[in-house]
Amino acid sequence: MLRRILLAAALAATSAVALPTPASAALPTAAVALGDSFISGEGAGSYQPVTDVNGVAQAFPGWSAPNSNAFFCHRSANASLLQASLAGIQDRYNLACSGGRPADFTAPGSARDKGRAVAAQLDQLRAVAQTHDIDLVLVGLGSNNSSFTFGDVAEKCANRFIADAWTGWWEFWAYLNGPVEQSPCTADDLATAAQFAAATAETVNAVRQLLTTLNQVDADHQHRVVFQDYTNPLPFDLDPSYWEADGRQDDRDKFRELGAVRYAAGCPIHRASLSAGHLFSQGLGTLVQTVRNTLAAEFPNDDLVFLDVQHAFDGARLCEHPGSPANALATPIRLQDGPSGTFVTSLSGKDKIAIQRIANTCVSYFQTCQESWHPTAAGQAVLAQCLSAAATTPARALTCSRQPDGRITTA
Repeated sequence: MLRRILLAAALAATSAVALPTPASAALPTAAVALGDSFISGEGAGSYQPVTDVNGVAQAFPGWSAPNSNAFFCHRSANASLLQASLAGIQDRYNLACSGGRPADFTAPGSARDKGRAVAAQLDQLRAVAQTHDIDLVLVGLGSNNSSFTFGDVAEKCANRFIADAWTGWWEFWAYLNGPVEQSPCTADDLATAAQFAAATAETVNAVRQLLTTLNQVDADHQHRVVFQDYTNPLPFDLDPSYWEADGRQDDRDKFRELGAVRYAAGCPIHRASLSAGHLFSQGLGTLVQTVRNTLAAEFPNDDLVFLDVQHAFDGARLCEHPGSPANALATPIRLQDGPSGTFVTSLSGKDKIAIQRIANTCVSYFQTCQESWHPTAAGQAVLAQCLSAAATTPARALTCSRQPDGRITTA
C-alpha cells in the first residue's frame, strides 16, 4: 500500500513538470506581390492560370470571353517578383491582378464593376501565410481607383489622337461610348488635384488593412514591404522622326499617314499630350510615396521602403528613338479587328470606318488591348533589378534609374 502511494506521488510530481516538446519546423520563406497590372506583369506575356473566386484555376478562356475572367489578371511568369534576385526567399507568389484597385484588397474583384472573379487579395495573402513565413511584400497600387484608372487615361489620349488623325473636326466619330474629342489631353483630363487626393486616401485605407493583416498572420512578424510607383511608357517628347508624315504634323486637321506611323511605332498620341501624361505619372509617384510615409508614421515598427522607378525606362521609352517599338521597354498600343487574337500592327490605308470598328473592339473586348503601354518582359527584368536593390537597402526610399548606356543604378 505504501509502495503504491509513493508511486502515485512520484507520477503526480512528474506530471507537474512541463516536458520538452520537439521544436516545430520553420516555415519556408516567401515573397508576395500585391496590386495592379504593373506588378502582375501585364504586357510581359507567359501568363499563368489564375485561381478564381470559386477555387477553379482559369487558363486562357479565349479572346471573346468576359473580361471578368480571372485569367485576365495576367499574372506573368516574367513579372519582376519572379525575376528578382531575392536572397533567402524560397517561394514566390504573384497575387496581383491587372486592373486591381484598393477595394480589391478587402473584397473579391467581382464585388465591383469591371472587377475580375478573384478572391480579395488579402484573403489570398492569408492563405499563403498558412504555409509560409512572409519576408517580402511588393505592393503596386494607386494607378487604378474610384476616381481614375490607367486604362481609361491611356484610352482617352490615344483615342483623341486617332480620332484627330482620321476624321475632321466637323465630323462625327462613331464610337461606342459616344463622340471622341480630338484635342490633346490636359493634366485635368487625366486626374484633377481633388481626384488625386481621393485616390490617396482610398489607397492609404487599403494598405493600412494590408499592414494590419501582415502583422497578424506573418509567422515571425519580420517582413519588408516595398511600395513601387510607376514609370511612364512614353518620353517627354517623341523622336523627330515621328513628328511629321506626308507633310503634316499633329497640330492640324486630319493627318492619317502620321497617325499610321505613330501607331506602328506604338505611340499614337499628340505630342502636346505628353507633358500631361508625365504630370500624371509624377502624381502617381507622389501618391505612392505619400501612402508609404503616412503608414510609416502609423506603423513605426514596420519595415516600409518606397521604390521610385520613374526613371527606370529612361532612354528606352516608346518612340524615344527611331526603331520603336522594338527598342522600347514598354509594349506598344495594339488593337485587334474583332476578338481574333491577331493584333493590328499597321493602320496604313485604313479608312475611318475600319478605324472605328478596330477601336470599338477594345471597348467591347478589353482583353484584346489591355497589354498596351505596360512593361515588356525586358521591362519587368529592369524592374526586377530595382526590386532586388529595394529588398536589401538600409534606406527608407530608393530611386532606380536607367543610364544612357543601359545600366540600371540605384541611389
